[in-house]
Amino acid sequence: MEFVEYPDRDLLVMSLANNLAGDLRNALSNQERVSFVVPGGTTPGPVFDMLCAADIDWDRVDLMLSDERWVSNVSDRSNTRLLEQRMLVNHAAKAHLLPLYLPYETPEEAIETLTQECIRLFPISVLLLGMGTDMHTASLFPGADQLDLALSIEAPVLVAMRAPGASEPRITLSVPFLNGAMKKHLIILGAEKKAAFEKAQTLSAKEAPIAAVLDELNVHWSA
Repeated sequence: MEFVEYPDRDLLVMSLANNLAGDLRNALSNQERVSFVVPGGTTPGPVFDMLCAADIDWDRVDLMLSDERWVSNVSDRSNTRLLEQRMLVNHAAKAHLLPLYLPYETPEEAIETLTQECIRLFPISVLLLGMGTDMHTASLFPGADQLDLALSIEAPVLVAMRAPGASEPRITLSVPFLNGAMKKHLIILGAEKKAAFEKAQTLSAKEAPIAAVLDELNVHWSA
């Protein structure tokens, strides 16, 4: 694991966007198509705003979320909607999005179909993760109903997840497939998240799911 501290958030955003662009270019030099897996939430938005303008062969990039709330992409709660507004624009509009939502009542009903759609993306070429103050990453929450399955070395690609405090069901990539990424990055902002990340390194993955993906992780932090 490598922890990089930046003097301000603007510099973090610029540096991380450049790192991600470089990783994608390197992957594209060796593969016909590459996969880029990203988080939802508000934290990565400024990175997307900068990265989408990068001069990359975006038409050879398959873009997917690490997890998604089980809501339609017209919902304000949809991570897919965030990507459509802030990542799949400018040059990156040419990237191919593999959504993690289908119009079924529950994620369980859609998992088989979604798995067949996304399994060709593995191993992930470039992965960007976020983390909550509760030390969750993707939709791997402490206390979630299927966390043990998602952490298992025999986990399926996708796991439906329900967790205390999460207002809707989720679907998430499991730990083995996140850890299989060729390049792994984590963005965290603020003193509270830095303290949570430091605490996570002393806890089990069940207590702090971010601890399950620390190997070869490049961590980018600014106050």
